[in-house]
Amino acid sequence: MLQKAHELLQNHFGYSSFRLGQEQAITSVLEGNNTVCVMPTGGGKSIVYQIPALVLPGTTIVISPLISLMKDQVDTLTQLGIPATYINSSLTAGEAAARMDDARNGKYKLLYIAPERLGSWEFIDDLQNMEIPLIAVDEAHCISQWGHDFRPSYLQISGLADRLPRKPIVLALTATATPKVREDICASLKINPENTVITGFERSNLSFSVVKGQDRQAYLRDFIKKNEKEAGIIYAATRKIVDQLYESLQKEGFSAARYHAGMKDEDRNGEQERFLQDEATVMVATSAFGMGIDKSNIRYVLHFQLPKNMESYYQEAGRAGRDGLDSECVVLYSSQDVQVQRFLIDQSADRERIAPELEKLQQMVGYCHTEECLQSYILHYFGETETVACGRCGNCTDSRETQDVTKDAQMVLSCIIRMGQKYGKAMTANVLTGSRNKKVLEFRLDKLPTYGLMKDRNAKQVNDLIEFLISQELIGVEHGTYPTIYVPEKGKDVLLGKMEVFRKEAVQIKQVSNDDPLFEELRELRRNVAAAEKVPPFVIFSDSSLKDMCLKLPLTDAEFLNVAGVGEHKLQKYGAPFIQRIIQFCEENPERQPVMNAVAEPVRKPAKKAVGDSHLETYKLHQEKLSVSAIASKRELVESTVENHLIQCIQQGMEVDYDLLIPAQYIDDLERAVAEAGRDKLKPIKELLPDKVSYFMIKAFLYMSKKKVH
Repeated sequence: MLQKAHELLQNHFGYSSFRLGQEQAITSVLEGNNTVCVMPTGGGKSIVYQIPALVLPGTTIVISPLISLMKDQVDTLTQLGIPATYINSSLTAGEAAARMDDARNGKYKLLYIAPERLGSWEFIDDLQNMEIPLIAVDEAHCISQWGHDFRPSYLQISGLADRLPRKPIVLALTATATPKVREDICASLKINPENTVITGFERSNLSFSVVKGQDRQAYLRDFIKKNEKEAGIIYAATRKIVDQLYESLQKEGFSAARYHAGMKDEDRNGEQERFLQDEATVMVATSAFGMGIDKSNIRYVLHFQLPKNMESYYQEAGRAGRDGLDSECVVLYSSQDVQVQRFLIDQSADRERIAPELEKLQQMVGYCHTEECLQSYILHYFGETETVACGRCGNCTDSRETQDVTKDAQMVLSCIIRMGQKYGKAMTANVLTGSRNKKVLEFRLDKLPTYGLMKDRNAKQVNDLIEFLISQELIGVEHGTYPTIYVPEKGKDVLLGKMEVFRKEAVQIKQVSNDDPLFEELRELRRNVAAAEKVPPFVIFSDSSLKDMCLKLPLTDAEFLNVAGVGEHKLQKYGAPFIQRIIQFCEENPERQPVMNAVAEPVRKPAKKAVGDSHLETYKLHQEKLSVSAIASKRELVESTVENHLIQCIQQGMEVDYDLLIPAQYIDDLERAVAEAGRDKLKPIKELLPDKVSYFMIKAFLYMSKKKVH
């Protein structure tokens, strides 16, 4: 029979040999064994049941929860000359009855059905009149309550096999099954665990990475811009975020589609079709999208928000690179997404599911904080113990040096113990940073010797450290309605000095000497801003803040908020001119940063609040014919911030009065300077102009002249 299987593979499917694991699983089935087959997405699971279906007499029943996949599979098989059909809720009663008649008469080799169909006694009676040698259970992880997509209807499958007159072979297939889930599959479907074929979970063509502490909107836009011709999926946790991202990408001119359960069926199907037909290159969706989508040329999957568990993540990420070509899988991590997922989990009607789902969520958070190989972390989750670093993921290719954080870890662990190991991460961070939070004082936690031990950090930094220690299993989490953290044995070894802890910092801290040219430029800018504000320069930003700017080179609002000593207020009041000066410096010093366009992109607004909309207020005053200095005075901003607001308005296509921005006496000078120096860089133009002509005037002139040309 195996020889015949090889012939069918070549004749129908056009392959000269089976992929890893396919032949082993097919052999097990043809020998009459109930079998579990675990293969990664794109590993060729469908061949494992389609070939036996052609070898064995009668009609193979394929149980699948995915209507779209059924249609795709049947269409593909029909094109290959293999008689197949499906019966599901998309058919009328008459259509379903006609197909069932044909099935009883032996017209099909494969009959795809939804698991809910097994709830019909009439349907079961029809099956008893058919010759059924094999039941293939696709997405078999749905059978386990420990799985990420449990479906009660799957529990009826075992009963089906028992009720058929000639007991069929059962083949269970899945791409994501932990050891516990595999155990449930075997128990429910009466499969000997020895008849389990696992090819391994590794997808060697996928590169995984986690991006933290960056402006997600900006990263997303830049990533898509760089890969504009490639197909990709962007996953978000909520419909609202999907709609926001979709509209944003549409405005940016990207060919985007969207998909979520809140849309009408016809709209969803239309958007899915656009994506499948490459009419839209980017699909923005919730987890409702993707199951059963056979699109093989997806080059990237970005998770804009944290997935709820590792099974969901690996399944969704696995939709990239099904054709075997190199593809990217990126999680854009933000700690606030953990609360979003906690909220969604808390809505579960099955209260017993909440605790295990919270545990799975914590393991997903651990993935985002681990500094080990990301692929290995995933493989360990699915039960593979012998792994080697993939050499491809963001962690494996990270060249930053590790730093000894043993003392920091000991402070955190000691604080947890002093607090009685009965509080959560946020409260622990509050105690360590010396917060005067009402709860801290109410519980008298400010009296602990560990109170304020890390007062030089903010709560977010300490919380990130706690998450890292959790990912290293140095802190344990007791899940429940209010999760608490505790110190396990491994953490106690750190406290006792038996073990050191090393961590890669988000940015490698290096001392920047005062003769750094950027530091001098920022100091000069600070002096000018301080003079205009009539305050000492250090009130604007301290030297340490300027040094941190030199180190981190923040080019967006979100990045600027990561600078030591910068809060929301200072960002809004002073951020724009400092960011603009750093952008300008990077243009002129490519060894410090890749060369950017002379007319830079707009300064992006922070994700937390619509600070960036401040430019619209400036624009209203500009429309009232107020000068830059008048607007700055009226809005209590420095002039350079107003100037940057107006540049942002220009970049967004708003009409401005250039006569208010560029004094008429400098127009001729600007025309000559641009003609001589070109438009690529600002500094050569500036050097040909009078000192009173500012960089802002040059930029405004470049935009004005560009508009006239067009």
